[in-house]
Order: sequence, then C-alpha cells, then structure tokens
Amino acid sequence: MGDLPHGRTKAEEQEFQDEQDLAAMGHRQAMSRKFGVFSMLSLAFCVLGTWSTFAQDLSSGLENGGPISILWGLVLVTICNLCIAVSLGELVSSMPTALGQAYWVYKLLEGPNGEATGLGKVASYYCAWINTFGWWTLGASQIAFMTDFLLGMKVIFDNDWEGASTGWVQFLVYLAVTVFLTFLNLIFCRREKVLPWFNNFVGVCFVGLFFVFILALLITVGVRHNLAFQSGKFVFGTWINQTGWSNGVTWFIGLVQAAYGLTAFDSAIHMVEEIPAPRRNMPRIVILAVGMGALSGFIFMVVCLFCIQNLDDVLDGPTGLPFMDLCTSTIGLQGSAVLLSLFIFNGLGQGVSILTTGSRMTWGFARDGGLPFSNQLATVNPTWKVPANSLFLQGALIGIVGVLYTFSDTVLSAILSVSTIALTISYAMPIIALMWAGRGKLPPNGQFHLGRMGPICNWVSVIYCAITTVFFLFPGSPNPGASDMNYAVAVFGVMMVIATAFWFIRGRRDYLETRESAARVIYAENDAVVQNGQAMDRKEL
Repeated sequence: MGDLPHGRTKAEEQEFQDEQDLAAMGHRQAMSRKFGVFSMLSLAFCVLGTWSTFAQDLSSGLENGGPISILWGLVLVTICNLCIAVSLGELVSSMPTALGQAYWVYKLLEGPNGEATGLGKVASYYCAWINTFGWWTLGASQIAFMTDFLLGMKVIFDNDWEGASTGWVQFLVYLAVTVFLTFLNLIFCRREKVLPWFNNFVGVCFVGLFFVFILALLITVGVRHNLAFQSGKFVFGTWINQTGWSNGVTWFIGLVQAAYGLTAFDSAIHMVEEIPAPRRNMPRIVILAVGMGALSGFIFMVVCLFCIQNLDDVLDGPTGLPFMDLCTSTIGLQGSAVLLSLFIFNGLGQGVSILTTGSRMTWGFARDGGLPFSNQLATVNPTWKVPANSLFLQGALIGIVGVLYTFSDTVLSAILSVSTIALTISYAMPIIALMWAGRGKLPPNGQFHLGRMGPICNWVSVIYCAITTVFFLFPGSPNPGASDMNYAVAVFGVMMVIATAFWFIRGRRDYLETRESAARVIYAENDAVVQNGQAMDRKEL
C-alpha cells in the first residue's frame, strides 16, 4: 500500500479519521478497531441467529397461525425490518458511536445552535435504558434457550426424567452457562485477534450447521419408508389457531416468532467503535445481516414444515421443545443427539456474541453517565482490554433473572419476551426523532444516504414498531388465567420505574452533561492529534 501525500498510509489515514470522528462526538478511542467487515458481519449474523432462533421458538409460530404465520409473517416482518435497518444504517453512518440509538435521539433533538434541550436529553436517556435493558434480557433469553436444550438432551434419552422441569436444576444450569459465557468474553479480549477469530469461527460453523440440518432432515425423510413429506398445501397454506383469539389478532401475535428472529441487528452498531471506516462499513453490515438472516430463516422453516410427521407429537413431545422432538422423530435418536449437540455448541457461541454486544452497550451508556456507578462501569480494564466491570454487571443481572426459574416459568418468559419489545422501541425512537426534527438535521458527513426513499422507510418502520409493540403485549388467550398472562408489560414497567428513579437521583445531572461533554471533545481531539503526531514521528524514525 503506497503512502498518501501526508506521509501516512491509507490505513493510518483512516485510523486517524476514525479517531477524529469519535472525538467530535465527545469520546476517546478506548477500544481497538480489531474487527474487520467479515468478522463483524459474522457477529451480527450470529447474534440475529434467525434460523436457529426459529428452531428454538418453533412452538410459538405453530400455535399462533401455523405455517402461514411462520412463512408469510416472516416475509412481512423482513420487509419492515429492512426499512428499519436502512433507516438505522443512515443514522450510524452519520453518527458512528457505541451508544447508538440514544446518542442519535439526543443529537437530532438538540437546539438549532447545538445546545442541549430537555426533551432531547430525557428522550435519549430513556432510549438508552430501554436499549440496554433489551440487550440484558436478550442475553437472558439466549441462555434460557440453551438451558432448555441442554436439559432436553437428557430427556430425549430418558423421557421420564423430571429434572428438566425442576426449578432449582434449571437455575443452576442457567447460572453455569451465564458464568461460562461471561468468562469467555473476558479472556477472548486479552489478545486483539482472538474475539474476531472466534466470531469468524462461530459464523462459519453457524452457516455449516444450517446446511447440515437441512440435508439431514431432507435425506432422512426422503429415504426412510416410514416417513413422508408434508404437502405443499400444508407448508404454504395451512392456518392453525390454538389461542382463542380471532384470526386477525392471532396473525399479529404470531409475528412475534419472526420478529424475535430478526431482532438485535443493532448488535454491530454498538460495536461500531471497534471496526475501521464505520461510516462506510456499518450500514452494509446491518442491512446484510437482516437480509441473510431472513433468507436462511425462510429456507430453514420451509424444510422443517415439510419434514413434520405428526403435528400433535411435535407440539406435545416429551422434551417440550418442538424442534428437538422433530429431529428425534425423523433423524433418529443417535443422529439427532449428535446434531443437537452441535446446535447447542453453536448456540453457546451465539451467546458469547450477544453478551459481547450487551456489555458494549452497557459500557457506552455508563460512559455518558447514564447508569449508577458510571465511572467504574465506563473503565476499560488495561489487562483484559475489555470493559470488565460492565461485563460483570451484565452477567450478575442476567444471573439474577434466572432466580425466577425457582418461582414461575411464566414470569421468566415475560422477561425474555420483553427483549423484543424493548429493542423494537429503541429502534423506533431515533427514527421518530429524525421525522420530528426533519431530515435536514441529519449530519451530512455520513456515507450512506436514503435520499427520497428516506421518509417512506422511516414511516414504514415507525408504523411496524407501533403495531407489533402493542400486539406483543397481548396474553396467550382472550380470558387468561395466571399461567397464561403476558407479564411483559409489568416487567417493562418495573424497568421504567427504576430508570425514572435514577433519573431524579443522578441521571438528570450526570447524563450527557454538557460541560463534561465539551471537555471530553477537547481532550479527545487533542489526544487524537498527539497520538497521530507520535505515529508520524515513529514513521519518520
């Protein structure tokens, strides 16, 4: 690579520009830009984990609309989520910072001369809390799914074992998985190339396992004389409503499976300070992750639906996990045990990536004074080269969630499902802020622009987020008992009460405090110039 007129290589010029861009937003370059486009796309694709997420949550789709809801609901959700993805891609290209949505809300709602406004600060604060809470609960959901599958591996060999439904057993396995994934996140950052390499490895395995499962299901059903494929009419045109709601309500409730499988594409956004040239690269990564996730999810669900032998046996199987029972009923006990072991191994890898993103969101929020003990949480451990305190806090909170296993699975499921709602709201807030402030408020230095399509994509995004948020709070039936209630609204309400209490205690004074922010800008810019000068001196020597 040749030298530029400034005496720097192209890579050095880009590194300096990235540091200056971050300094202009009030932050130093604290994390190394160790990810490449492929490793970051692998992380985003695995965090979405669309096809495996559909496998984990297959019962939701089958009961709430059946194949029509699973496949055609996914098509609708994909179109709407692509609108959200390009809308957020435009914003991250203009303002590439780890705080993501919350920072964009703040900047879009600031005054005409760049001064902070009460509305912008409050809206940004709540957006950050909602987004952070969404990532904590998303981490809990992945760990809970892996807990169920780990215990289900015992059940497929011993259908009478009751430990899989015993609260304290579930909690201990859940806690062990939480500690394990948190520990891996700590040690993988000790050397710069380990975490990106691990994400590449998980991404390759994730894609490979996708094809292995498809081929295994299709070949076994195709060659065994006692097995048969379902008809195309069943796969593409069967409606199943076991909820008690009307078909219209059930259709919207059934979208939760597709929405959950395409939620969390902001994972890469919160890692934006760890990739070179984020203004150019990050929009591509976000959009590609959604597109790849949707395509893999659609193909995988088509194969699964064709290979179902008996719907009742899948929905009411011994493990309580339809995908696991589907595999054992088609591939066989030994073959499915091997494949499901690989599925769990890869799911744990996905969990590492989810906790990585959640810890960066926690760190970014603390860095701007939004969390209790922000000074401690915002530090990057010099030995492990990771925001260790934020990582430990996240692990502790996710572990506390698991205590609910010993009380009620219903309350736990509410905490897990609220992740979809929280993340969806956090996507809508900066888009609404952009529509409110006008597209002229969008900083012009981004490298990805929607142009005339911007308002259309923004409106589709907001309408979708509003409709799905309402319906995802509905209970499982029109007249629910205590076990059928959807406690997501209560869980979300508790989070909002905690956020509000901290706002009055410290948040309104510390969060994005303008004088401290201005000082950080000056310090960060000077530091970037000093570091650049040192690099130039080394080059000359």
